[in-house]
Amino acid sequence: MKIEVTAFPRTSQGKGASRRLRTTGRVPGVIYGAGVDAQSVEFDHKALLRHLKLEAFHSSILDLTVEGKRDRVLLRDFQMHPFKEQVQHVDFQRIDPKKKIHMAVPLHFMNAEIAPGVKLGKGVVQHIINELEIQCLPDHLPEFIEVDLKDLELGHSIHVSELKLPEGVEPLPKVKADNPSVVTVQVPREIAVEEEVAAPVTEITGQTPEAAAAAAAAAAGGDKKDAEKKPAEKK
Repeated sequence: MKIEVTAFPRTSQGKGASRRLRTTGRVPGVIYGAGVDAQSVEFDHKALLRHLKLEAFHSSILDLTVEGKRDRVLLRDFQMHPFKEQVQHVDFQRIDPKKKIHMAVPLHFMNAEIAPGVKLGKGVVQHIINELEIQCLPDHLPEFIEVDLKDLELGHSIHVSELKLPEGVEPLPKVKADNPSVVTVQVPREIAVEEEVAAPVTEITGQTPEAAAAAAAAAAGGDKKDAEKKPAEKK
């Protein structure tokens, strides 16, 4: 998915200038990286907000144009107003096609409805992580990574090492070493508690059924005799 972004040169600097800029429907930003000086720019707020609502905008290489000059960039950071749907600031990083980049790529979970742990085990899919930190050359950057759940059994998990990554893409070294779980299928907590409460309680005594019955009868008889003795004791 190719996404094009248009930026405009920004000459005014400082908090006051940025605040005034936002009142005109513009967003202050900066472009940096690839051995080129950082450039202060501004964006149309409506267009930028529309882009930010796209998943691909956060994990794809973008074509950013400033006065006819085009750069390939990655979205690196943005700040939102605490309670308004208003973008406060945005940062883009230029990329070098010959250098590996680090990105957090979203995970798309497939075939959850036919996973044995769901279809047969009545379990629920639990996403442990929703994006994966990867490294690759810019041209190998995937828009997302698929996680196929078609063989996932109840109580089992899929780890990072089991993911099928595109060619040239690998997890960051720390992620690869830790090999965390990505997704699992578990019995819902409410059902597990209900089954535990409903389960019959059996006392294991080591006695045969006949001996256990006799002991129970003897105990009942003893209780009856004790009850009969109590009135006499009162006299």
